[in-house]
Amino acid sequence: MRTLWQAIGAEWAKLWSVRSTWWCLACAAVLMVVTALMLGGAAATDALREGRAGVRVTASQPVVSATSFVQFALVALAMLAITSEYSSGSIRVTLQATPVRGVVLAAKALVVAPVMIVAGVLSGAVATAVVHVVLSGDLFGGLVVLPIGEVVPDLLGVGVFFALVSVMTLGVGAAMRSAAGTLTVVFMLLMGLPLMLLMTGSQVALDASMRMPMFAGLAFMGSVENLTGGPIPYSAGEGLAWLVAWTAAAVAVGQAVLRRRDA
Repeated sequence: MRTLWQAIGAEWAKLWSVRSTWWCLACAAVLMVVTALMLGGAAATDALREGRAGVRVTASQPVVSATSFVQFALVALAMLAITSEYSSGSIRVTLQATPVRGVVLAAKALVVAPVMIVAGVLSGAVATAVVHVVLSGDLFGGLVVLPIGEVVPDLLGVGVFFALVSVMTLGVGAAMRSAAGTLTVVFMLLMGLPLMLLMTGSQVALDASMRMPMFAGLAFMGSVENLTGGPIPYSAGEGLAWLVAWTAAAVAVGQAVLRRRDA
């Protein structure tokens, strides 16, 4: 246990000692606000144009949808937390200081995950506030509302989603050992492959696509539609289960590679 705490302290210091951490977090926050504002404005405009009676847009709903784009800024941060050590050669020092390799990956995950939860909740809260202030006026007919009972679970869901995706990225990074390889694999898992499967038109491919991390995350966060406007055919609980399963699988693969290969 002492070794784990020492490893966590070292990983914490490494995370905050580089400028890339601050740049990634800043980019994620700005992108969250801008994307949520655009998506919220589009949703309110559509509802107003179609004259849908009783329709309301919760200010945090555009934030949930924006995670599909914002996630890549935080994926970059999680990726650099492990691949930068391989590119610089400092992974040798890390493994000498903490010979138990499972502890190394666990320490990185235990540092990155809480940071991502906080980043997701705070950036989501700021974006929600901006969406409400800008879009709740008479221009959009008061369609954008701010029910706290719905907003808080949405923001917590965003934080948990970012944390799980980031830990999954750590697992992929441990297996791939390069920034380019990690980014390619994670992009394909999160965006490329799900959309490619959707485009086939096959029901089997559609079902498989809906169980991949991005759509599982949207389901967990309460979104009832995928990026193409079609429904996500399962509950938030099942979405969380699929997302955890993908994360666990990535970490297991990364841990296996970390144990079997030299630094």
